[in-house]
Amino acid sequence: MANHSIKGKTVVIAGGAKNLGGLIARDLAAQGAKAVAIHYNSAGSKAAAEETLSAIKSAGATAVAFQADLTSAGAVEKLFSDVAAAVGRPDIAINTVGKVLKKSLVDISEAEYDEMTAVNSKSAFFFLREAGKHVNDNGKIVTLVTSLLGAFTPFYAAYAGTKAPVEHFTRAAAKEFGARGISVTAVGPGPMDTPFFYPAEGADAVAYHRSAAALSPFSKTGLTDIEDVVPFIRHLVSDGWWITGQTILINGGYTTK
Repeated sequence: MANHSIKGKTVVIAGGAKNLGGLIARDLAAQGAKAVAIHYNSAGSKAAAEETLSAIKSAGATAVAFQADLTSAGAVEKLFSDVAAAVGRPDIAINTVGKVLKKSLVDISEAEYDEMTAVNSKSAFFFLREAGKHVNDNGKIVTLVTSLLGAFTPFYAAYAGTKAPVEHFTRAAAKEFGARGISVTAVGPGPMDTPFFYPAEGADAVAYHRSAAALSPFSKTGLTDIEDVVPFIRHLVSDGWWITGQTILINGGYTTK
């Protein structure tokens, strides 16, 4: 039986500087990970990355950070190569990268569609491809998607639509990597109380989202709090390894499939 403890493992987290990715990085370090490599997209996230690195080190793990735009296959290849050179091959690979666009389908430009596809679909595909090459046997791979995959709603065609392919990428990867003991899952949080959420929503929409989940009255914000998502990620990359090929919506009853 393989060891599925987090203790002593090496982790790479795309989008791991702040918000949910940053909290996952801190949590896995606190759970005994040996090394945590975090990726961030732009110089604007450098300060947050440095804070997260400091927290990882304070928890006793080795910490490294890499800046990259992961919308090209070459950039994702380089990230995994750099991580391997710095801290060794990862045992756990988590991709939290994503971009929201809330806009009527008829108003979405080709440039916007291309950008959403690059960030939400293409980068996820190549992250899974490189994880399949680099993650150690009996490893764990998780990709963040969205609970809107279970919704019947307007205005999110480009967002949910470009996250939707990740469900099949996940199923395919789970079948292909399973022979090596690697589990592959997708996690779809509900609308989260992070700076990632608010710029895309007006006041009326925010008020709706704060009340839409069955458990909204018991959330401190009414939204999905990142602190409520992290324990599920922790489970999936440790004792929850038997779950694979699945898309799991973590949203307090906001949507379901």
